[in-house]
Amino acid sequence: MSQLKPFIESHGQGEDLVLLHGWGLHSGIWQLLLEQLTQHFRVHLIDLPGFGRSPIPSADYDLSLLTDQVLKVAPEKAHYLGWSLGGLVATNIAINHPKKVSKLITVASSPKFVQSEDWPHAMKANIMDSFCRFLEEDYQGTIIRFLAIQAMGSATQKEDIKFLRETVFIHGTPATKALRHGLQMLNKVDLRQALKDLSMPRLRLYGRLDSLIPNKVAQTINELDPVAEYKIYSKASHAPFLTNRAEFTQDVINFLQAKHHG
Repeated sequence: MSQLKPFIESHGQGEDLVLLHGWGLHSGIWQLLLEQLTQHFRVHLIDLPGFGRSPIPSADYDLSLLTDQVLKVAPEKAHYLGWSLGGLVATNIAINHPKKVSKLITVASSPKFVQSEDWPHAMKANIMDSFCRFLEEDYQGTIIRFLAIQAMGSATQKEDIKFLRETVFIHGTPATKALRHGLQMLNKVDLRQALKDLSMPRLRLYGRLDSLIPNKVAQTINELDPVAEYKIYSKASHAPFLTNRAEFTQDVINFLQAKHHG
């Protein structure tokens, strides 16, 4: 197994909080939240392998690799907040290494991203397939379109897209392997049955206008994991931490600071 470690930077003081970004991006997307969060927590920004400043190991690029890589650099125990693909990684860490996760927050994420007969509130498989194809042909254009989808419908759509476009290639372009296999992961992974084994406090945050993770899935996931808290931001799409930044940040702080009785 490769000794390569992902890039991590840490800011602030307090309890440890690990932030995990989504597909195609890097930890720079959290910049706008840092000022608030670092007043309460020691925040750790990690670039997933092959994205941002993180090298890509030669091993199979799958969920267990991302989990192992994050744990190589993360604190021994921390709160985890994961957005989209990062939410899948954070959930997988919570499932397989529960002692390392104090509280779990997922944002615009799902235990299963693609539709099946018993999972209607998700992305259609053919959308994911055409996305993979477009990626091969014009991957910068595809990522820009993907980012635009994430901000669609929100009140601050123009500003959000501008921020995402300016941020995405700031550390160069992601590794093709990370993009391709990251999408395959979103296509295949199904953590639904394992949700019932989670015991740490959990909060799931969604955008009502999200076209990638339809907000109807909130209720379905709630049936699998009724103990978890959840909230739907009415004017947000796939990136509520941008569109509803002040409210989102306050919700995160309130949840992480609340006394939960396990």
